[in-house]
This record gives sequence, structure tokens and C-alpha cells, in this order.
Amino acid sequence: MKSSIAIVGASSDRRKFGNKAVRAYLAAGYDVYAIHPTETTVEGVPAYKSVADVPLDRIDRVTFYVPPAVGLAALDTLASKSVGQLILNPGADAPAVVEKARHLGLPVVTGCSIIMGGYRPEQFPDA
Repeated sequence: MKSSIAIVGASSDRRKFGNKAVRAYLAAGYDVYAIHPTETTVEGVPAYKSVADVPLDRIDRVTFYVPPAVGLAALDTLASKSVGQLILNPGADAPAVVEKARHLGLPVVTGCSIIMGGYRPEQFPDA
């Protein structure tokens, strides 16, 4: 069985890190769940409005590519799922987000999830 990842802030805009992460984790062989409130697909992957909509009880990794206010709002829903690792990328890793995630018992890691997946962002061109 493949590992799963939910990418909160997935984007169809290939210049954005939320898109590069989708491409990196697809290349790494993960089952990718794109999370975006208005997208229907990202890089050929169905997009879900919220992590709550992902049809899994457990998600191996969840990564945030969203502003801290959006991340804070998503944490309560995320805490209702079983999560192996929550990766807060630069810009999403505000102290308030880290503190609340830890308070909810989520296993927090800060850093670039693309690099943690074995790739570098520049390997995924903007075009």
C-alpha cells in the first residue's frame, strides 16, 4: 500500500509551492490528496474542499502550504483524522499554528515537505 499525503493549499498554479508539492509527491509514488476550497483537480488529482472530505481514516502525511490563519482554522478538522505527520512549511509555521497543533496532539514537523519527499522545488518548472 502506498503512503498517503494531503496537501493543504494545493494549487493549479505551477509557480506555487502547493503545486510543486503535488508533483513531487506524485513522482515519489504517494497517494496524493489535494486540498483546496475551489479547485476540482490539481495536476490530474481530484481536489477536496477540506481534509475532512478525504476518504481515509488515517493520512500518513499532511502538509500545509497556506497562510497561518488558514492553517489555524484547518487544525481542528485535521485533529479528527489520524495523522502520521503534520509538516508546516515556511510561511505556514507561525508559532500560533505550531502551538495549537501540538496542543491538539498532532505530530508537528517544520520544514520544506518537498525536500522531505526527496525532491527540490526547482526540479518542478513553473511552466
